[in-house]
Amino acid sequence: MFKIKKLISLVTMTLFLGCQDTPKDGPAKVHWDRDMCDRCVMVLSDRKNSVQLRHPTTNKVYKFDDIGCMVLWFDEENIEFKDSAKIWVTDVNSGEWIDARSAFYTPDNVTPMAFGFSAYSTKESIKDGAEILTYDEVIKKIK
Repeated sequence: MFKIKKLISLVTMTLFLGCQDTPKDGPAKVHWDRDMCDRCVMVLSDRKNSVQLRHPTTNKVYKFDDIGCMVLWFDEENIEFKDSAKIWVTDVNSGEWIDARSAFYTPDNVTPMAFGFSAYSTKESIKDGAEILTYDEVIKKIK
Protein backbone atom coordinates (compact mmCIF):
# COMPACT_ATOMS: atom_id res chain seq x y z
CA MET A 1 0.00 0.00 0.00
CA PHE A 2 2.81 2.42 0.89
CA LYS A 3 4.53 1.75 -2.47
CA ILE A 4 1.31 2.51 -4.38
CA LYS A 5 0.86 5.84 -2.59
CA LYS A 6 4.48 6.71 -3.29
CA LEU A 7 4.05 5.81 -6.98
CA ILE A 8 0.86 7.87 -7.27
CA SER A 9 2.61 10.85 -5.66
CA LEU A 10 5.54 10.54 -8.04
CA VAL A 11 3.28 10.31 -11.12
CA THR A 12 1.20 13.28 -9.96
CA MET A 13 4.32 15.39 -9.34
CA THR A 14 5.75 14.49 -12.77
CA LEU A 15 2.50 15.42 -14.52
CA PHE A 16 2.30 18.70 -12.60
CA LEU A 17 5.87 19.69 -13.50
CA GLY A 18 5.34 18.73 -17.13
CA CYS A 19 2.32 21.03 -17.40
CA GLN A 20 4.03 24.16 -16.15
CA ASP A 21 3.81 27.09 -18.56
CA THR A 22 7.24 27.96 -19.88
CA PRO A 23 7.46 30.85 -22.35
CA LYS A 24 8.77 29.97 -25.78
CA ASP A 25 9.30 33.44 -27.18
CA GLY A 26 9.90 35.95 -24.40
CA PRO A 27 12.45 36.15 -21.63
CA ALA A 28 12.58 33.17 -19.32
CA LYS A 29 12.18 33.32 -15.57
CA VAL A 30 15.48 33.93 -13.82
CA HIS A 31 16.16 32.24 -10.51
CA TRP A 32 18.15 35.07 -8.97
CA ASP A 33 21.11 34.04 -6.85
CA ARG A 34 20.90 30.49 -8.30
CA ASP A 35 21.09 30.71 -12.11
CA MET A 36 24.63 31.11 -13.43
CA CYS A 37 26.14 33.09 -16.28
CA ASP A 38 26.69 30.88 -19.31
CA ARG A 39 30.14 32.40 -19.84
CA CYS A 40 31.80 33.10 -16.50
CA VAL A 41 29.61 30.87 -14.30
CA MET A 42 29.03 33.66 -11.79
CA VAL A 43 25.62 33.59 -10.10
CA LEU A 44 23.10 36.06 -11.52
CA SER A 45 22.40 38.49 -8.69
CA ASP A 46 22.22 41.94 -10.29
CA ARG A 47 18.61 42.40 -11.33
CA LYS A 48 19.41 45.62 -13.18
CA ASN A 49 22.28 44.60 -15.50
CA SER A 50 21.52 41.01 -16.56
CA VAL A 51 21.06 39.67 -20.06
CA GLN A 52 19.40 36.63 -21.57
CA LEU A 53 18.97 35.38 -25.08
CA ARG A 54 16.95 32.71 -26.82
CA HIS A 55 18.32 30.53 -29.62
CA PRO A 56 16.23 31.27 -32.74
CA THR A 57 15.54 27.63 -33.65
CA THR A 58 15.96 25.53 -30.50
CA ASN A 59 14.49 28.12 -28.09
CA LYS A 60 17.26 27.31 -25.61
CA VAL A 61 17.82 30.19 -23.20
CA TYR A 62 21.29 31.48 -22.25
CA LYS A 63 21.75 33.84 -19.31
CA PHE A 64 24.53 36.32 -18.57
CA ASP A 65 25.38 38.50 -15.59
CA ASP A 66 26.63 41.38 -17.78
CA ILE A 67 26.24 42.33 -21.45
CA GLY A 68 30.02 42.09 -21.77
CA CYS A 69 29.92 38.37 -20.92
CA MET A 70 27.37 37.82 -23.68
CA VAL A 71 29.48 39.64 -26.28
CA LEU A 72 32.65 37.75 -25.34
CA TRP A 73 30.71 34.45 -25.29
CA PHE A 74 29.52 35.12 -28.85
CA ASP A 75 33.15 35.41 -29.99
CA GLU A 76 34.73 32.76 -27.78
CA GLU A 77 32.15 30.12 -28.69
CA ASN A 78 31.86 31.26 -32.34
CA ILE A 79 28.08 31.59 -32.02
CA GLU A 80 26.60 31.63 -35.51
CA PHE A 81 23.09 32.64 -34.41
CA LYS A 82 24.17 35.85 -32.63
CA ASP A 83 22.50 38.10 -35.21
CA SER A 84 19.20 36.21 -35.16
CA ALA A 85 18.93 35.50 -31.42
CA LYS A 86 16.26 37.26 -29.40
CA ILE A 87 18.11 39.20 -26.70
CA TRP A 88 16.77 40.92 -23.59
CA VAL A 89 18.52 43.08 -21.04
CA THR A 90 17.16 44.45 -17.80
CA ASP A 91 16.36 48.15 -17.62
CA VAL A 92 18.69 49.64 -15.02
CA ASN A 93 15.88 51.74 -13.52
CA SER A 94 13.00 49.26 -13.37
CA GLY A 95 14.67 45.85 -13.64
CA GLU A 96 12.14 44.94 -16.37
CA TRP A 97 13.26 42.89 -19.39
CA ILE A 98 13.55 44.99 -22.55
CA ASP A 99 14.69 44.27 -26.10
CA ALA A 100 18.48 44.63 -26.03
CA ARG A 101 18.73 45.79 -29.65
CA SER A 102 16.31 48.69 -29.20
CA ALA A 103 17.53 49.70 -25.73
CA PHE A 104 19.68 52.75 -25.03
CA TYR A 105 22.92 52.34 -23.09
CA THR A 106 25.24 54.47 -21.01
CA PRO A 107 28.87 53.64 -20.19
CA ASP A 108 30.74 54.02 -16.91
CA ASN A 109 28.23 52.22 -14.69
CA VAL A 110 28.90 49.69 -11.96
CA THR A 111 28.05 46.29 -13.50
CA PRO A 112 28.77 42.73 -12.33
CA MET A 113 31.78 42.14 -14.60
CA ALA A 114 32.83 45.82 -14.80
CA PHE A 115 32.08 46.28 -18.50
CA GLY A 116 30.08 49.31 -17.36
CA PHE A 117 27.16 49.34 -19.83
CA SER A 118 23.66 49.71 -18.40
CA ALA A 119 20.46 49.64 -20.48
CA TYR A 120 17.44 51.94 -20.53
CA SER A 121 14.09 51.50 -22.26
CA THR A 122 13.87 55.19 -23.24
CA LYS A 123 16.28 58.05 -23.85
CA GLU A 124 14.22 60.21 -21.52
CA SER A 125 15.09 58.00 -18.56
CA ILE A 126 18.82 58.78 -18.97
CA LYS A 127 20.35 61.68 -17.03
CA ASP A 128 21.07 64.81 -19.07
CA GLY A 129 24.61 64.98 -20.36
CA ALA A 130 25.23 61.23 -20.23
CA GLU A 131 26.69 59.58 -23.33
CA ILE A 132 24.00 57.48 -25.02
CA LEU A 133 24.99 54.41 -27.02
CA THR A 134 23.12 51.95 -29.22
CA TYR A 135 23.34 48.17 -28.92
CA ASP A 136 25.72 48.00 -31.91
CA GLU A 137 28.00 50.67 -30.40
CA VAL A 138 28.15 48.76 -27.10
CA ILE A 139 29.07 45.55 -28.94
CA LYS A 140 31.93 47.33 -30.77
CA LYS A 141 33.27 48.89 -27.56
CA ILE A 142 33.33 45.55 -25.73
CA LYS A 143 35.21 43.78 -28.52
